[in-house]
Amino acid sequence: MEIGLADAVAALRDELLEAAARGVGQDVEFKVGAVELEFAVELRKSAEAKAGFKAWVVSAEAQGAVEQGRTHRVTISLQPRQRGGGDWTVGRTRG
Repeated sequence: MEIGLADAVAALRDELLEAAARGVGQDVEFKVGAVELEFAVELRKSAEAKAGFKAWVVSAEAQGAVEQGRTHRVTISLQPRQRGGGDWTVGRTRG
């Protein structure tokens, strides 16, 4: 299964939104700090990619099957923020 790097980050965003929705009205809330993501990616030429290459996340199962020289480790640090610029919290009361 091929997962684009943008899709992996979007999945994380969806999980954070789900966690926040589940926490509405709870007595405890958590401020979300920096989120570190580390991926093994494979760069491949793609007709779809405007720059000519696209980064595909390599699953742990598939990583052994891909040549080590063709995979790269990528670490991304994201700081989740609310649309207006405030800190993102899980368990906050909406409204």
